[in-house]
Amino acid sequence: MIADPVSDFVIRLKNAGAVGKEYTTVPYSNFSFAVAQKLKDAGYIAGVEKKGKKNAPKVLDVTLRYAKDGTHVIHGVKRISKPGRRVYRSVGEIVPVRFGTGALVLSTPKGIVTDKEARKERIGGEALFEIW
Repeated sequence: MIADPVSDFVIRLKNAGAVGKEYTTVPYSNFSFAVAQKLKDAGYIAGVEKKGKKNAPKVLDVTLRYAKDGTHVIHGVKRISKPGRRVYRSVGEIVPVRFGTGALVLSTPKGIVTDKEARKERIGGEALFEIW
């Protein structure tokens, strides 16, 4: 059992990219799938696919994205809200990450959103992690 699935998910992405893997596999959950879809929309991963059968454990196959020069597009990740300490941010407290080159992923009543979407829709929520 994984104590912090979100942390496990983003660190697997970062580590797989650091060693040049084409894709990585993570345990499936609806929440992880929603985070992966948001990272795909933000341009940090190339694709995400749910695999598994009825009785077998389901997994997510995440295709990593690389720049034209071969470097991984995810340079760093910082977990904000942890299981022992939840961190919530109102819309006024949401600031651009790394001068707008990164993204803050939030869990809001309207679902998983990035910092730009949260400011546009004027909603706050639990700050999950920063990625750049």
